[in-house]
Amino acid sequence: MYQSGEEAVKIIKSGNRVFVHGGAATPHLLLKKLSERASELFNVEIVSVSMQGDVFIADPKYHENFRINSLFVSPNIRDAVNEGRADYVPVFLSEIPQLFRRNILPLDVALVQVSPPDKHGYCSLGTSVDCALSAIRTAKHVIAQVNPRMPRTHGEGIIHVNELHSKVLGEQELPELPNMKESSESAKRIGSFCSELVENGATIQTGIGAIPDAVLASLINHKELGVHTEMFSDGIIPLVEKGVITNQHKRKHRGKIATAFMMGTRKLYDFADDNPLLMMLGIDYVNDASVIRTNPKVTAINSAIEVDITGQVCSDSIGTYHYSGVGGQMDFMRGAALSEGGKPIIALPSVTSKGKSRIVPFLKLGAGVVTTRAHAHYIVTEYGVAYLYGKNMRQRAKALIEIAHPNHREELERQAFDRFHTYEFERTFY
Repeated sequence: MYQSGEEAVKIIKSGNRVFVHGGAATPHLLLKKLSERASELFNVEIVSVSMQGDVFIADPKYHENFRINSLFVSPNIRDAVNEGRADYVPVFLSEIPQLFRRNILPLDVALVQVSPPDKHGYCSLGTSVDCALSAIRTAKHVIAQVNPRMPRTHGEGIIHVNELHSKVLGEQELPELPNMKESSESAKRIGSFCSELVENGATIQTGIGAIPDAVLASLINHKELGVHTEMFSDGIIPLVEKGVITNQHKRKHRGKIATAFMMGTRKLYDFADDNPLLMMLGIDYVNDASVIRTNPKVTAINSAIEVDITGQVCSDSIGTYHYSGVGGQMDFMRGAALSEGGKPIIALPSVTSKGKSRIVPFLKLGAGVVTTRAHAHYIVTEYGVAYLYGKNMRQRAKALIEIAHPNHREELERQAFDRFHTYEFERTFY
């Protein structure tokens, strides 16, 4: 039934396009065995969303053997992308599966990680169903690392062993993202402002990191919340345990948490194991704005690198430096905006770690606009909430300057006057 890793990866040939399961499901045993074949291979294209942990094939010494073509720039390949040793495809998470299905990125091989099969021969994609399901269904050959440490999750990611052409038994701990240390005062204030926007009975979407954790911690006194989110993290668990999250008002998957992938600690993976509360679903469904909008009061909370004074949101790059990816921000910003009573929120600290303003007159040269000014509704910093929807350019600038760091407001007002030539900003200086 099982092959060795060395034997399984022999199917991969030079010039092949190989999908690699991402997130906590990154199949490290298979990647290691693939890297050991580097001398035999040339120009193997690696397609993935967000591989976690030590990605051997991203080492500069393998640049002629493996070419990563990433659909999201995770920290472990950031250098490779920005040094030109790897590529980045900007794409909404919701649309990745159709890249495979429509043969825009046809797959020769898929490397995935699954739980051991049950007595009926069914494995689970565990922590990451997202686009892995479509990769399995479209790849010519599927190699699975069968890992007893992978939680068995409910939902769409149930795969029969007959769909797996090669199976390699490999027990390994899953990559973890540890809980954030005590949130900064800035993150706590942002979390508090965001929580005030979340109504009881709302359906929430958030990610992982200092600000999402602070937001979730601030929701402890809310009631009857639901969750429909691309990513599920440890911060949700206390809200489930306290009865804050009930999912009773959702119209899609009522009573269930709907998500596409999870990243966190072992506690999270154990929580997910055989837990019928969780529905792990394909990313093309979870992030479909027409699905998102059916739930009531969808409150989507996403982060950004910088926001200009007209409301343009850059979330994937620092100028021309690729930092992350388009991801699912726009999927949920739009879905929340269309939801009855929905609120799309961008939350960010007012300044960088070096004290530079993140509310800016103009985005940096080469920066990518992930959320357009027409899609921006709520922008939150530790200094408050700017509501932009329906406001003109001058009004937007005024609202955003009011939540910028006080050290930068005067210069922002000067820049706003130079741009808009209005009395509102002129009176500050003249």
